[in-house]
Amino acid sequence: MTTRDEELLARVQEMRGRGSAPKQIAKALGLRPAQATALVRRVAEAALANIAPDERPVVGCWVNAGWSTGLDMAEAPDWAAADPLGQEPDPGTGGFAQILLARQERASRVTVTGFLVDVYCLGVKNVTDPEVMGSGSLTTYVPTYYSAFDHRPVPIGVEQAQTIVHDGVAYARGLGFEPSGGFADAAVHLGAPPGDRPVIGFGRDGKPFYFSGPYDNSRKVVQTLERTCGPDNYDYVAHL
Repeated sequence: MTTRDEELLARVQEMRGRGSAPKQIAKALGLRPAQATALVRRVAEAALANIAPDERPVVGCWVNAGWSTGLDMAEAPDWAAADPLGQEPDPGTGGFAQILLARQERASRVTVTGFLVDVYCLGVKNVTDPEVMGSGSLTTYVPTYYSAFDHRPVPIGVEQAQTIVHDGVAYARGLGFEPSGGFADAAVHLGAPPGDRPVIGFGRDGKPFYFSGPYDNSRKVVQTLERTCGPDNYDYVAHL
């Protein structure tokens, strides 16, 4: 980068800090509009590069409808009310909260990260590693990510996503289960939940409930629940 380029970037950064639009910057610095726009983009990208992943602007955050079925949502009534299937006896979601988070990466790029949370027992079962894509790609990526569900995903705030994921992990750890591999790297993009967050009662109707998946060691899971919960303090459906 030449001294001239550095000086221009510095001027653009200063003017953007004062709220100047790209057209105003172009006029003031004697640049073509396209040049000014490109420099504004570079300034924005440089600023984001110095921001921690969990502090970058949230572009979108979603969870599947029916995620709250069977949970104790007494202290989170607003979150419960926003779930269109939360009061259904069996919405077919299997006790899963599938969360997708998109944060700004660069001017026209976003980073998406996903978490599949077993809210009844095992906590984070799967992680979609952080992936960078064009902002416009979210239009098709989001419905594809939720294609296994019959209803559209529900937009939520990042604090709600942080609470479901991290408190779901804490609940599962109390039962003897650790989150899926890759969780730590993905959690860097999610961020920690606020201290004054609502309390969600995990487990189905107040008790751990394990429904075996195709890749689970079902016998080991049930043995762990027997040890950590004691007889008759959990429910399960599994082939042992």
